[in-house]
Amino acid sequence: MSKEICDVLIIGTGIAGLTAGIKLAESGKQIILVTREQDPRYSNTNWAQGGIIYSKDDWDKADELKADIQKASSSTSNTLAIDKLIERSSVILEEILLSKVKTEFTKIDNKLSLTTEAAHSKARIIHKDDCTGESIQVSLLNYIKQFENVHILEKHTAIDLITPDHHGVTLEQRYEPHKVVGAYVFDQVGEAVKKIMAKKIIMATGGIGSLYLHNSNSSGSRGDGHAMSKRAGAAITNMEFIQFHPTTFYSGAYHRRFLISEALRGEGGILVNSKGERFMEKYHPDLELAPRDVVSRAILSELIELQDDYVYLDITSKDTEWIKQRFPTIYEYCLKYKVDITKEPIPVVPAAHYTCGGVKTDLVGKTNLENLYAVGEVACTGLHGANRLASTSLLEGLTFGYLAAEDIIHNVDESEVYDSDRIKDWTLGTQDVDTALIIQDIQTLKQTMWNYLGLKRSRNRLARARAMFSELNEEIFKFYKHAKLRDDLIGLRNAVEVGYMVLNSSVQNKESIGSFYRES
Repeated sequence: MSKEICDVLIIGTGIAGLTAGIKLAESGKQIILVTREQDPRYSNTNWAQGGIIYSKDDWDKADELKADIQKASSSTSNTLAIDKLIERSSVILEEILLSKVKTEFTKIDNKLSLTTEAAHSKARIIHKDDCTGESIQVSLLNYIKQFENVHILEKHTAIDLITPDHHGVTLEQRYEPHKVVGAYVFDQVGEAVKKIMAKKIIMATGGIGSLYLHNSNSSGSRGDGHAMSKRAGAAITNMEFIQFHPTTFYSGAYHRRFLISEALRGEGGILVNSKGERFMEKYHPDLELAPRDVVSRAILSELIELQDDYVYLDITSKDTEWIKQRFPTIYEYCLKYKVDITKEPIPVVPAAHYTCGGVKTDLVGKTNLENLYAVGEVACTGLHGANRLASTSLLEGLTFGYLAAEDIIHNVDESEVYDSDRIKDWTLGTQDVDTALIIQDIQTLKQTMWNYLGLKRSRNRLARARAMFSELNEEIFKFYKHAKLRDDLIGLRNAVEVGYMVLNSSVQNKESIGSFYRES
């Protein structure tokens, strides 16, 4: 069985993983970045449209941003995490995005354009038109590729974290629980499993949005990092808090929904139902700029009442050329479906968008397992509490990815790479797997997540979800142990485990708050 050794193994190539990688690479550490995608550009970061918060005293005050984050979360956010974000983020953003990787942002009169989004009290968000994430992702990747001490493994799927007792070391060897020393990684092309041993491991795999039937996420957001971390013994928290984005393009088919950015409402777009009525005044005084969970449930209520499949987002009151320049990506995408947003409203539906909970960490990304860090959407510092404020996600990934790398730099030289010969090789299965079965199981899981663990949950819906997951889990466990490894099979195994996490957290929480809503 082949093996690789490095100082730091980073699983995931979004903003959090790449920022950590850059900081570590600059310090001379040997880095391996792993992505299951053929192209490391493909991540949730790449799909982010709206922007990233850039809060400076010149146009913003710390107390005002802190208040907005707390308001959006229904006053459930971790104040220490907010303070850390505000204290460090602007300097990190300037160092990494503006100075080093030179991310392209929209400017007006040679100054960064500041915009607002829902639940923000003022304009503090910088953006690149309506494709900010892509601009950030590309610039980070271009920069990190110049380092000879960084190795990016594409089409490699992490299977499990390695702990010293993983798969059972002999009784004569020292038992060392609560410690992570590497990962088993599946080479999709070579169809082989590698041991990657590292002094430190950073989990940066993103969220779980793609487990829902309607979602705005990349296909890789299926909870791999959550499942791997939990199996290794990491603490997981707040998994009931799944944020749904109110406005994604409705095209009829069930697939990843194209995001219609929050910024479009921030710039004056209004929501109307099939009767042509503006309806948000019935639900919240902030109308379309209410917190995302409020807007999402308001849309759902309208859909149920009028028995419709979608509502409309209308920005036709704005100048035609301004719309094309401000939202070129959205304009072009909608036009492909014969919707001219300068002349007609956009059909929209809510979709699973962001995971507020995750692997529990401190304020530098440390988990309860020695050597294991988690950053970005897979992690939970408590920053978002029960609901995330718009445009904090990219900033969180950037900031805490940087802080984790900073902490690792200070202590990594004190660590040693664990002897891989003391870890058993992965046992490869030999049985072929029916692709149709995997596809069917994934669709069943997505339907279950959407229908029973979606915008509104109840005791009966949760009971139905448990029955569905129990059956799925039993079937998957039967053939996973002996089946030939495949990326989609690894993902399916993880997905059911993560579904249980959301279910169990939802059962335990009886209080409707933020993005979590229980009818009974």
